[in-house]
Amino acid sequence: MPNRRPQLEIVAPSASPEEAAAVVAALEQFLRDFAPVIVAEAPRANPWQRAALLEATGREPDGPSPWGDPVPWGA
Repeated sequence: MPNRRPQLEIVAPSASPEEAAAVVAALEQFLRDFAPVIVAEAPRANPWQRAALLEATGREPDGPSPWGDPVPWGA
């Protein structure tokens, strides 16, 4: 996975190297603390299991199901 964080660098003639490093470190900590959380994709329903459930309930495979999946057969 590529690193998509910006490369931070302070260009200020009046800041000492220690001050610049402290500011960059604070900004990096802020970016880590408030970065969006990566959420895993929800597992997809097994189409064979869905077919078995539809067959057991006597429903048509191309009709809406009671499980809330709007796309027939997990397509």
